Amino acid sequence: MKTPANDSPHTTSTAAPSAVWLAEGQSSQRDMLASLQTLKAQSDTPFSIIASHRHNRPEIFEFADSIYREPSASATDSDEQAMLEPVEPLMPRWQFVLEQAQKNNVKVLLTGRNGIDYEAHREAFNAAGIRLLTGATSVAALEAIDDKFTFMQQCHQHDIPVAEAWRFDNVAELEALLATHGHQPLCVKPVTGIFAQGFWRLDLAKNDGEQYDSFEHLYFTEEKKINTTQFINAYANSVMVRERPIPMLLMPYLSGQEYSIDVVCEYGEVLAAVTRYKTGKIQHIGYEQAVMDVVIPLIKAFGCDGIVSVQTKADDDGQHRVLEINSRPSGGIDYTTHSGVDLTQVGFGYWLGLTDKPKLADIAQQIIPCQVRSIMVSVKIEENASE
Repeated sequence: MKTPANDSPHTTSTAAPSAVWLAEGQSSQRDMLASLQTLKAQSDTPFSIIASHRHNRPEIFEFADSIYREPSASATDSDEQAMLEPVEPLMPRWQFVLEQAQKNNVKVLLTGRNGIDYEAHREAFNAAGIRLLTGATSVAALEAIDDKFTFMQQCHQHDIPVAEAWRFDNVAELEALLATHGHQPLCVKPVTGIFAQGFWRLDLAKNDGEQYDSFEHLYFTEEKKINTTQFINAYANSVMVRERPIPMLLMPYLSGQEYSIDVVCEYGEVLAAVTRYKTGKIQHIGYEQAVMDVVIPLIKAFGCDGIVSVQTKADDDGQHRVLEINSRPSGGIDYTTHSGVDLTQVGFGYWLGLTDKPKLADIAQQIIPCQVRSIMVSVKIEENASE
């Protein structure tokens, strides 16, 4: 039964079952909660499932046994408002979650989108007997993962194949980099960001001096291609960039296959993983050893811990190179269920003590390669439901 837990007091009983808590995520919270409900139904050991979010999200909460609204600046705040008009909630999110988790006998907490806030207080969660999953085990590691330039430098230090990148903070630096590296296909993206925000392919080094059409990026928006002169002009004349500087990266555009890898890991050790790549609208699910040969040392180098996702892309020679780590589950983690290996259940089954520690070699053998098409679904919400 769903319970608006923060609207009513909870008492802790010595007989209360253990609980798992999924805090606000980016895009996979609902799917993971559904997987946990399936795991719960199959388990001989009872446990409860808690979900929280700063917004009223009934389509997420319907898969939780208990729900909480996380503290935020307002009930209708957005990422943009939080960025432009920061307002401190009455209680820090991490403190609210910790207090409620202690009342509910929570043993495992996946922090989702706000990992750094929780990671800064790891000792408090450890003291409460809560297995904290933020994607790493230190604020420094999470910050390095989020800063793509720092991340790539650290990959080089560990001899991990990674895409090259050159940082620029103004037009002069961009033009100097283009003069040096403009003999090859290039792309740009922000130092920090998600969901391909700010990523564009430039038209340098195209055959016979061909350029992207000046209207192309406005019409074929999903292609993420822009005329280089237009990009420079837009960047140079942007009021947004002047008022809130956005550090950017200039990078070689890699022409090979891109992979997304969902990873269950513990203190830098890969326990389970599923690789996938996309052609058109189809996701190809499996286990590609050549990709994992890059991912395994990467996870170790950054001490990743929890459920994370990695992106790689092959260069012209077929060498898989790391693009980034996302220190939280990917939006496509539910695709893994079609392969016979549900990574949500693999990870939480272990962390809840329901199963033995997973072994990557065994998991890899269980994966059944398959193809998946994502579809859109809808849910009905009450008329008075608000964000």
